[in-house]
Amino acid sequence: MIRPVSFGFNEQTAGSNAFQNRDDNSNVQAEALKEFDGFVNTLRNNGINVTVIDDTKEPHTPDSIFPNNWVSFHADGNIFLYPMQAENRRLERREDIINQLEDNFTVHRIEDLSRFEIEGKYLEGTGSMVLDRENKIAYASISPRTNKDVLAGFCRQTGYQPITFSAFDENGQAIYHTNVLMGIGSKFAVVCLDSITDQAEQDEVLASFKATGKEVINISFDQMNHFAGNLLEVKSIGGETLIVMSQTAYNSFMEKQKTALSKYGKLVYADISTIERVGGGSARCMMAEVHLPISS
Repeated sequence: MIRPVSFGFNEQTAGSNAFQNRDDNSNVQAEALKEFDGFVNTLRNNGINVTVIDDTKEPHTPDSIFPNNWVSFHADGNIFLYPMQAENRRLERREDIINQLEDNFTVHRIEDLSRFEIEGKYLEGTGSMVLDRENKIAYASISPRTNKDVLAGFCRQTGYQPITFSAFDENGQAIYHTNVLMGIGSKFAVVCLDSITDQAEQDEVLASFKATGKEVINISFDQMNHFAGNLLEVKSIGGETLIVMSQTAYNSFMEKQKTALSKYGKLVYADISTIERVGGGSARCMMAEVHLPISS
């Protein structure tokens, strides 16, 4: 997780991210920092091992608090770097972060897909793709930030099966990242089915969930807009399964949905409402989960 130093509204991403809201309050960075630290404390108090790395003042990267878009870490020791649509988000890729992780984890290879930026093709990490790591399936909603060609390249290199579709919000705008409308755990899938307007594509997604034994928890557009789909299943140091989300997301779930989710893990949440409102991302976006082998 990246601790922010200059968090704020990003003009370069606002065109495709309908979840962002301009806020000229001079206290936005201070509020975001307080929320970030509170979120990290909540995770650590629940036994989650969190590596926190400070952002740098220069270059200016207002979205650095969302590192899952530029990097992903895999159990085979491989690291993927991703092509980003916004120029100021490309500056978030930092070699020193990877070097720091190598102190505790084994890295075999770094696969750099950022070369696709020259062609105007983007794949923004586990924002663009929701990975079912156990079954090696990559769910992806095609959008200006999620290109089929780059996705196909990722899948060829990793052995993942791509399942693609188009998804739109209630105003007909393409949803910028797949992890806003969908969150997948080992035994559940939270998804806004109404956003997948093509019935054949929706049927394919549901068939995949059924084949992989996932209980489907369908959320509404309103719940999606409150980041109910932006959650992540993690394991604590003690091996407990936890489902991490924001307080905004937690409050939007109906009691029967919370009960359904609670069968699969403890629900953990924190107030990150400023980060959500201004940055247009939520809890899952703030966590780049490390699946690399631990160094012996």
